[in-house]
Amino acid sequence: MTAIPASVPGTTSIASDYAAVLEPLLAVVDAVPAAGWDAATPCEDWTARDVVVHLVETQREFLTGRGVDLGPAPDVAADPAGALRTHAGQVLAAVSDPTVAEESYDGFFGPTTVGETLAQFYVWDMVVHRWDLARATGRDAGLTDAELDRIESGARSWGDALYLDGICRPAVDVPADAPREARVLALLGRRA
Repeated sequence: MTAIPASVPGTTSIASDYAAVLEPLLAVVDAVPAAGWDAATPCEDWTARDVVVHLVETQREFLTGRGVDLGPAPDVAADPAGALRTHAGQVLAAVSDPTVAEESYDGFFGPTTVGETLAQFYVWDMVVHRWDLARATGRDAGLTDAELDRIESGARSWGDALYLDGICRPAVDVPADAPREARVLALLGRRA
């Protein structure tokens, strides 16, 4: 099992942010029983294993597409939890380098950096999918108020692009007095 450092001296803010979100995600992933990897998730047609495949593949695609060498891809099919841990160690090592985190490029919404995109989408995605994995395996994701703030502000910042094919289903209606988690997740087409 690859150890994930909680913080790296001289690390970038995106590496610190990624590591902070990773810790509770790994707690949920590590608690998935062997048979639980085939459990259906709130993501249409995705199992728990598929969610981890998505997290690993999309982050690798983004970073390697920007010239970042992450080394060999881990085998998610064989060991989802181990693969996510290995992958996350590779990402943290890469984005701890300020030249990687601060690399600028033209993104979907205009000029940005690798670190900003990781924070705005990929780290946000890790928090959302932590809830999906917890839900699939009958656990509590333990979303904090700060994480709900992150999910909500991220969802609102995407505007209608959030509902493009392959991102989120359309928002669902929930009562105005529903718990905050239910209202926030409803923005993503999820029922808490």
